[in-house]
Amino acid sequence: MSSPTLWTDRQGSPIACVEKLKVLRENETELRQNLQDVFEDALLMGVDPEAMRRHLIEMIAALKELGA
Repeated sequence: MSSPTLWTDRQGSPIACVEKLKVLRENETELRQNLQDVFEDALLMGVDPEAMRRHLIEMIAALKELGA
């Protein structure tokens, strides 16, 4: 497994709040599992793995910031 993510704010300073870090870690764990499940479902249905990876990357790239 990779080393823990260093979460930073918009100015590049590390996030130090324990509660914020807890939520970020929990969200990351949940998202990783959901992405893995979606990826595996697609493969079971015959989708090309690289095509699915590209699709997931495009979805992430299309995320909008709050207020945008």
